[in-house]
Amino acid sequence: MEHRLPAPTLIDAQALDLDQALQLLQQAGALLPDEAPYSAAWLQAVLNALCDLSSKDALTGLVNRRSFEMALAREVDRVARSGEAALLLMLDIDHFKAVNDTHGHGAGDQVIRAVARAVEQTVRPMDLVARVGGEEFAIILPNCASHVGLAVAERVRERVSELAIEVGLGQMLGVTVSLGGAFAPQWVRSSPLLWTERADRQLYRAKAEGRNRACLEPQIDSLVSAEEKGMLFATLNLDTQQDLP
Repeated sequence: MEHRLPAPTLIDAQALDLDQALQLLQQAGALLPDEAPYSAAWLQAVLNALCDLSSKDALTGLVNRRSFEMALAREVDRVARSGEAALLLMLDIDHFKAVNDTHGHGAGDQVIRAVARAVEQTVRPMDLVARVGGEEFAIILPNCASHVGLAVAERVRERVSELAIEVGLGQMLGVTVSLGGAFAPQWVRSSPLLWTERADRQLYRAKAEGRNRACLEPQIDSLVSAEEKGMLFATLNLDTQQDLP
């Protein structure tokens, strides 16, 4: 039996309690709609502003961790279907605790914002840059060929190392970042967790080797984990069963 969704019910927009939502938008500095209050266009603008607020990091304006995880899951699926190479870079600001301890948390916020802008300006518009933790960032680079992955990571690293960040009364500060990267196995059903763990391992290696460097997985074609192989075979078996009469 076919199940149909219930027909939408029209409600009186004036009956909606939107005070809390509007206060949240005002506190976040979001611009409120110019349309007539409670008109269809006004309600749509409020919804759009709330969606934007829930998906963005308040400090940097980058995609937040929740939206990053959703985008990563979509990219895993796309790579498995298309076979195109995709690179995940994990990035940490080096010695960030010392910045906060020496210059204060306000200076730390300035550093985070400056690094976010530098990274976003260095990669392609199609790439997704997210702030996933305090001083931690992630970059999803779809359709990124394996032979250019390290060059991209090095370009990001160099761009950040050239920054001169004003942290108060003309005081300038320079910072560096460490990056770790992993390619999603092509034509293989991976998972966001496995992909992130592999990139994180390379990030830890970059830190262990002295920081201010980028480390990527070598020999990406042979680095399919046992878990990923298991998911691949499970998918193949399911497809075979579906093809049987």
